[in-house]
Amino acid sequence: MNGNLFYLPDLGEGLPEAEIREWHVAVGDSVVQDQPLVSVETAKAIVDIPSPRAGSIARLFGEPGEMVHTGDPLVEFDVEGSRRPDTGTVVGEVKGAGESAEKPAAETRREHAAPARQQQSLGAKATPAVRALAQRLEVDLAIVTPSGPDGLVTAADVQRVARILAEVGPIEPLRGVRRAMAVNLSRAHAEVVGVSIHDDADIQAWASDADVTLRLIRALVAGCAREPALNAWYDAHAVGRRVLKPIHVGIAVDTTDGLFVPILRDVAGRPPDDLRAALDRIKADVRSRSIPPAELRGHTILLSNFGTFAGRYATPVVLPPTVAILGAGKAHDAVVAVDGAPAVHRILPLSLTFDHRAVTGGEAARFLGAVLEDLEKPA
Repeated sequence: MNGNLFYLPDLGEGLPEAEIREWHVAVGDSVVQDQPLVSVETAKAIVDIPSPRAGSIARLFGEPGEMVHTGDPLVEFDVEGSRRPDTGTVVGEVKGAGESAEKPAAETRREHAAPARQQQSLGAKATPAVRALAQRLEVDLAIVTPSGPDGLVTAADVQRVARILAEVGPIEPLRGVRRAMAVNLSRAHAEVVGVSIHDDADIQAWASDADVTLRLIRALVAGCAREPALNAWYDAHAVGRRVLKPIHVGIAVDTTDGLFVPILRDVAGRPPDDLRAALDRIKADVRSRSIPPAELRGHTILLSNFGTFAGRYATPVVLPPTVAILGAGKAHDAVVAVDGAPAVHRILPLSLTFDHRAVTGGEAARFLGAVLEDLEKPA
């Protein structure tokens, strides 16, 4: 058979993997060049991958829901009379039948992942009989807490974990945005020296129809003007920072798929109407999963208005390479002292987390002070 393999292309943006969402072709179908073959979900968007050539589909690699990595085979073509790769498209690479992988992509990926898991299990102390029991019950010894002498895993330990796993059901692999969120936040936890400070803004003077998000963005700009050190990128390898002039605010947007952080660019010089229109557009694009990847990168500081749901204070997570994130909690009425007398005012709780590797406590406090001053203005 004259077959050619088409591999998952480099989708850009530093994304090494994708999840198959939907096949648009089946085995035996005839396709033309640039016809959509499959939709895949990356950490940032759903992408249609076009066919690099015309031909007949001989084989599909992977099922919907399966993760594939850059360079894994996606499609095998049956192109009559052709053994040479067709390079008529820039989105991927076709290789000749002689270069065909001997095993399905899923099997190859499992074999790559197996050694690390096996190494963890081999590190557990257990007798051969207990290891055999664990294998039969499909229990990974690496997750078993030993109760035997000197950290020995016993048969009872394995049986206990097997009962727990049977009750809770199979693990749900994280996909797409949630997978990226887990990876990014793990990196942040490992790298960032995060410190949080909190305060309250008295917003009693605001008009009843004030746009909270736009006021927060304006206050961020005021904070950056007072302390530019918080509008920066930190380079851990070079042990240095880049203090940035443009203010590109990453806005945390919650969706059922996970957390997105689209970017509002150059917020300092844009009028409120323009910012509101841009904010509505990027939120709509996020929820429809049609936002361009370019609008999900390049933020210089972060904003989370988590108070639209619940909660007053938090310890928001700084995502490298940025060095600061401002969180706004749920506005509420509180009794405050006004001219020595009690009064009920509207209060907006604030939480600022900064990376102490690049930002001093004084810089963070002055930044937050400028944010408070701006928020407490009537308009």
